[in-house]
Amino acid sequence: MATIAIDKLLATVIQLKANDLHITTGQPPVIRHHGRMKKLETKVLDSDDTVGLMKSITPDRCQQELQEVGGTDFAIEFLGGTRFRVAVFRQRGHIGMVMRRIPSGFISFEQMGMPDAIKRLITRPRGLLLVTGPTGSGKTTSLASMLNFINMNYDKHVITLEDPIEYFHKHQKSTFNQREIGVDVPSFKEGIRRALRMDPDIILVGEMRDLETIHAAIEAAETGHVVFGTLHTNGASSTVNRIIDVFPQEQQDQIRTQLSTALIGVLSQTLLPKKPEGMVAAYEMMVVTPAVANLIRENKTYRIDSSIQTGRKHGMFLMDESLFKLWRSGTVDKEEVLGRCNKPAELAEKIKQAEEGNFSEEDDDIEDDEEEEDEGEEDKAPPRRGMKR
Repeated sequence: MATIAIDKLLATVIQLKANDLHITTGQPPVIRHHGRMKKLETKVLDSDDTVGLMKSITPDRCQQELQEVGGTDFAIEFLGGTRFRVAVFRQRGHIGMVMRRIPSGFISFEQMGMPDAIKRLITRPRGLLLVTGPTGSGKTTSLASMLNFINMNYDKHVITLEDPIEYFHKHQKSTFNQREIGVDVPSFKEGIRRALRMDPDIILVGEMRDLETIHAAIEAAETGHVVFGTLHTNGASSTVNRIIDVFPQEQQDQIRTQLSTALIGVLSQTLLPKKPEGMVAAYEMMVVTPAVANLIRENKTYRIDSSIQTGRKHGMFLMDESLFKLWRSGTVDKEEVLGRCNKPAELAEKIKQAEEGNFSEEDDDIEDDEEEEDEGEEDKAPPRRGMKR
């Protein structure tokens, strides 16, 4: 009975092209479709229903983990090859589940509106590239597209460490080894340590969630590998701060120096409802130039945003700029854009100017050029004699 139910529910998700299926006691199954939650017209689920649905798809090892720690994650493949990422958890003594549909094909950079700088960064011989944003902002899809681009164009050895594996990569020009945390290797940290002995060109670290993993990823990037990682941070400067803050005070100077040489870029993203339907990504792109590396090393992360603003020639731009363009092109509603931006008052004023016809692209370019000149003057300042310890 439960198996039939889960099959029907997943078939509905695929048919409607919904993003998520939510299963919880006391209401019918709910889908998230174009960012909105909608109840399905089926029976209200009781405790037996949710347990039955869970048992019909959850592997034994994950059921054991659910018993021990109250939650588990895994991926399943449904009929027709559609994959779902599943989170099972306890809530108020009952079972809850959220199943996210993983898009079956890879999305091209052009379809995603991916920043041009990404193509240059992912083909570098070494360095740490971070993709950041809140849960459900499409980080996994962006990384899968980057790896697919490499797979189609370059002969590399790619090792992925994922929890769980979401997108399967077939060997094309590149060789792929995908390792699942808890199945193939016990932890991200151990996975990185082992990967270094496996002659990798690129290592994907699914989640940099603790000090050991972050440290191992930075060191792997320093030793001549390209490392892709994800963090749940918003924007480049908060990403740098978050990494450094994970470490004890006495190690932070050393980590700043290591990060300034290892980090090559930060791509931050968020997903917004698109008009009339669908979803669209907004991005922030930071490329680590010598000037940005210097700000990281000297603990001046508060100046990173202005460096991004003046770094257009390197392919950099801020999230608010990306959001403004999505509003201006009529892709996204004003309310959605203002709800996701970093400086609402400034962006609201810019939108108001544009609505009144007092703003043009040229204004933006002139502003940037002036700021770049100012920055250039600052860079010419004489070097300081002493190093601060």
